Amino acid sequence: MFRIFNSRAVEWLVVFLGNPGSQYANTRHNVGFMAADVLEKSKGVRINRFRFKSLTARCSLGGSQVLLMKPQTYMNLSGESVAQAARFYKIPPERVLVVSDDVALPVGKLRVRTHGSSGGHNGLKSIMSHLGSEMFPRIRIGIGSPPHPEYDMADWVLSNFKGQDAKNIADAVKLAAEAVESYIRDGAQKTMNKYN
Repeated sequence: MFRIFNSRAVEWLVVFLGNPGSQYANTRHNVGFMAADVLEKSKGVRINRFRFKSLTARCSLGGSQVLLMKPQTYMNLSGESVAQAARFYKIPPERVLVVSDDVALPVGKLRVRTHGSSGGHNGLKSIMSHLGSEMFPRIRIGIGSPPHPEYDMADWVLSNFKGQDAKNIADAVKLAAEAVESYIRDGAQKTMNKYN
C-alpha cells in the first residue's frame, strides 16, 4: 500500500502561508499555518518533512495526490519554496492552491478565487514573482484591518487574535481546510459558491 501511494505523481501543491517560529504562532499573518494544522489533524498526516525550504506532507485529497506545504522561508520569500516544488513535480500555476491571510476581509470571512492580484500581500507577491504568473487559485482568510489608519500594518498582522476574533478565526480555518479539499475535488465554481 505504501509503495502504491508513493508511486503516484503529485498532482497539486497546497501552500499554507505563515512565518515559522513559536513567536509567530496564532498571529494574524499565520492563519494559513492554522488551516494547515486543521487539515493535518483531519487527514491524519504530519506536515513535518523538510523539502523545498518547506515542511511538507503527501496525502490524498479529493481523489488527487497532493503535496501540503508550510514554507519555512518567512512570508516575503514564500515563492522560493513554491517554485522549487512546482518545478520538481511539473505542477502548473492553476494547480498551486495557496491559503493566506487577507486584511481586506472581515475577521473569519473566506474568499476563494481562481487567480488575481496580490492585494499587497508579500507572500502572494513572492509566489507570483517566482512562478511568473498570478493564475494560481487561492483561499484567503479575513483577518480584519487595523482599528485606525495610524496603526502600523506590520504590528497588526503580527498581533494575536483575542475574544470574538479568536472564535471567528477558529471557525474560519476549519472552513478553509474544508474548502481546500472541495476545490480539488469539486472545482472552483462549486467551491466559490459554497464558501464565498
